[in-house]
Amino acid sequence: MTQNTADMTVVVTGASGRTGSRVVQSAQAAGLTVRAASRAQGFDWQDRSTWAGVLRGADAAYLVYPSDIGAPGAAEAVGAVAREAVGIGVRRLVLLSSRGQDRARDAEEALHASGADWTVVRASWFAQNFSEGPLVEELRLSGELVFPAGEVREPFVDVRDIGDVVVAALTSGDRYAGATLSVSGPRLLTFGDAVAEIAKATGRELTYRAVSAREYGERLVGFGVPEREVGALVEAFEQLLDGHNAYLSDGVREVLGREPREFGEFAREAAAAGTWKV
Repeated sequence: MTQNTADMTVVVTGASGRTGSRVVQSAQAAGLTVRAASRAQGFDWQDRSTWAGVLRGADAAYLVYPSDIGAPGAAEAVGAVAREAVGIGVRRLVLLSSRGQDRARDAEEALHASGADWTVVRASWFAQNFSEGPLVEELRLSGELVFPAGEVREPFVDVRDIGDVVVAALTSGDRYAGATLSVSGPRLLTFGDAVAEIAKATGRELTYRAVSAREYGERLVGFGVPEREVGALVEAFEQLLDGHNAYLSDGVREVLGREPREFGEFAREAAAAGTWKV
């Protein structure tokens, strides 16, 4: 049964980020009242005193842990925020997790143990990682993407689909409570394939160069990323980009009743918006 959204308030953590901003858009389009939760709005994952004020009075919340769901401290923080939410009456929680990442399971288990009516959305690599975040400037300015993915194929998911799935889960009553939903795009591409599609959409000569995860970690340190974060990211890259995620998931079709958005569609729209324009 679909929940009446007219008086439903949802807290969206990471509301200005890649997935959170799309959850906000989808929630508003569905008629929900959105309470944005980020550091700018007074919510800090590392400061327990900021949680209750943001959560109190809401009906549901979308949880996305900053940096990486498998990072050190993620499980503890997710569990603590979930328990805080449940304790003040916000039982309906949706957590963004990572498809095929073993270390993400600790955060999922922490959510399960919180007493919440939970849903986990496990996502494949985002299409928008090519258009938002740390990879963009390198591709835009140098015309080359350096990344530790080799020739691994990945079903890149459009984050707009993640936003739509999250909101559908939140507004479908208990239909997806206790469910783990895996979402991906509709086809498998190597990172080189993805860059080639972006090149076609932009009319530029763009290339992809594969490096090892360790070499990429050294580059991140050089860019100023803290070594503790780099270590977790290198481990995540080594685990996620070994080929075991080279398959499609049907969560978008299952929840939304339509096909996932195509990578080519994403590339054309982002190119038209000037994302990779020098």
